[in-house]
Amino acid sequence: MNFTRWSARLPGTQRRAAARTEQTVPPDRRGESPVPAARAGHPASAVDALPTREVLDRVPALVALVHGPDHRLAHVNAAYTAAFGPRAPGTPARDTLPELAELGLFPLLDQVLRSGRPRTLKSRKAVDGRSYTFTCTPVTGHGDRDAGVLVFATDVTDHAEAAERLRASERTQRQTAVTLQRSLLPQDLEEPDDLRVAATYQPGGTEAAVGGDWYDVITLGGGRTALVIGDVMGRGVRAAAVMGQLRTAVRAYARLDLPPHEVLQLLDGLAVEIDANQIATCVYAVHDPNEGRLVYASAGHLPILVRDENGEVLRADEPTGPPLGTGGWVHSSGSVPLGPGATAVLYTDGLVERRDQDLDEGIAALARALSGATGTPQVVCDRLVRSAGVTADHDDDVAVLVLQHPHRTGPAADLFRNAALDLLGGVEAAPRARAFASGVLTSWRFPTELHDLGVLATSELVANSLQHGTPPMRLRLRRTDRRLIIEVTDGDDHLPRRRRAEPADESGRGIDIVATIASGWGSRRTPGGGKAVWCEFLLPKR
Repeated sequence: MNFTRWSARLPGTQRRAAARTEQTVPPDRRGESPVPAARAGHPASAVDALPTREVLDRVPALVALVHGPDHRLAHVNAAYTAAFGPRAPGTPARDTLPELAELGLFPLLDQVLRSGRPRTLKSRKAVDGRSYTFTCTPVTGHGDRDAGVLVFATDVTDHAEAAERLRASERTQRQTAVTLQRSLLPQDLEEPDDLRVAATYQPGGTEAAVGGDWYDVITLGGGRTALVIGDVMGRGVRAAAVMGQLRTAVRAYARLDLPPHEVLQLLDGLAVEIDANQIATCVYAVHDPNEGRLVYASAGHLPILVRDENGEVLRADEPTGPPLGTGGWVHSSGSVPLGPGATAVLYTDGLVERRDQDLDEGIAALARALSGATGTPQVVCDRLVRSAGVTADHDDDVAVLVLQHPHRTGPAADLFRNAALDLLGGVEAAPRARAFASGVLTSWRFPTELHDLGVLATSELVANSLQHGTPPMRLRLRRTDRRLIIEVTDGDDHLPRRRRAEPADESGRGIDIVATIASGWGSRRTPGGGKAVWCEFLLPKR
């Protein structure tokens, strides 16, 4: 074995000591007690007299020297013996050093012999329960049978245990954030009468901190449905907590039945109050089956994609304002067609954004996948996630919300009916509205009790509009498979409120009567400057 060459690969002080030892030992007696030899001009020292094996024994790290293609053991130092016990030199290391075999180190030794280059195996736990980093360095001999490998093992147990404690803490924090995130998301989506919806949420991989993605479906009454998706910038518990506050606020603002841009205006101010350094993107949309459109407003969020019944995909880019929390911006609403047979997708950036790809390319790829996606909303949702290459170790959160406006035919279509009447005003308007409602409800084969309640509610809503509203006035009756909806619109934007009329009052009881007999009622301002007042009755279960 050429000790001069392998000792040159020892680290630091040990290498210099081995080099000096080589100078003092005759070739035929290396490894035995040395003969001191002073360098020219320098007296011999105690270090100069140390043999190579004694140098290795004084190294605090674990050292083993093997040679030959079968890795015969040449030497193990005192530290190695203290850790794993004494070993018999001259035997194959596979039998003599079973602890290395358990760590899978022998293929690495073969690789070092073939390549002549050192290799390192980081932080592996050995049979003694401690962790080591193994550096395997080639040792050149006089031939293939003498070439060997110096195995140098550094004890990194303290570092490995600290790293594991840190990883455990990160896992705990991430699990806390994921649990909080999931608990703040809707456990069961509300089911609108006219839409079919599905959603999915997938947190980032185990190495990524959970973000603040959220979605929601909110039935507004009167057949209308609000849909929202958003993404709080940042990671961890803080982002999830801010997300929960915004989602709760959206549900509260939605009950006011405001236009989408006004909802975002309120959210923007709230986001500033929650945390001035935290911003969020959001899309809030409202679907009205009577209009066949999706009215939406966007605060810095990605565009809604809508696939019509022919498979063509529309990208709703405008209008888009800055993210929530920036303040000082007046948001505006836009609309996109969503008639029977159409599918819309709302999503967060984790679905389409990649580090090596332009964002527009990701959105275009999603649009192509949506154009060929058929089936139920859940099937479409799963297909879009798969097409985007989202896996369990994805590096960002993903939230997707899919909604469909089904195209109903046959018996299913009979359960969804509409009837409308324009009211010209005057004393004949109320009797005409009652007669129209009675005829429609009779043709829809409603039971007598529901028929009479519907006619009464129609009379009170029309009377309220005639007294407090202005033309144009319109009565609309709508039935779904679950409820009867009665709505009256007029040109005045003053919203009615329920109040308790005094015994001497001659008016003011209409809305109170409607609220008492109906399952629900409400009012909202319409885009043209007027208002709509509605009530609904649940249908008997079949």
